Amino acid sequence: MSAIKSKNTKPEIWLRKRLHAQGFRYRLNVPSLPGKPDIVLPKYKAIIFVHGCFWHAHECHLFKLPSTRTEFWKEKLYSNKSRDKTTNQTLILQGWRVLTIWECAIKGKTKLPEAEALSKITDWILSTDSSCTIP
Repeated sequence: MSAIKSKNTKPEIWLRKRLHAQGFRYRLNVPSLPGKPDIVLPKYKAIIFVHGCFWHAHECHLFKLPSTRTEFWKEKLYSNKSRDKTTNQTLILQGWRVLTIWECAIKGKTKLPEAEALSKITDWILSTDSSCTIP
């Protein structure tokens, strides 16, 4: 598990390149904020988390509970999911807006077309909605 990256994953880099090309400026993995968000857009008071479907137990085709040491993995993955919920609530109470983008929205057989995904993301950044999840 030490080889698993928590920063600079392919979906994060994919998103960062596109946001930068559209003129958005951001900070990465801000340690002073709960959950060390992947992308922070201070100008818009917005935070973006790019969640891996496996590590955050998303109910999609990219998540499958391992068949060995099932109890260990259940506890680990579902505690991640619980922590995500708490982190989002804390950030919203602090006045931040939170967007969660799932890995399956960016890659895999159910991925959104790039233009549609970027449109949803930029529309949310420019809106006043407190939270959103894609897909």
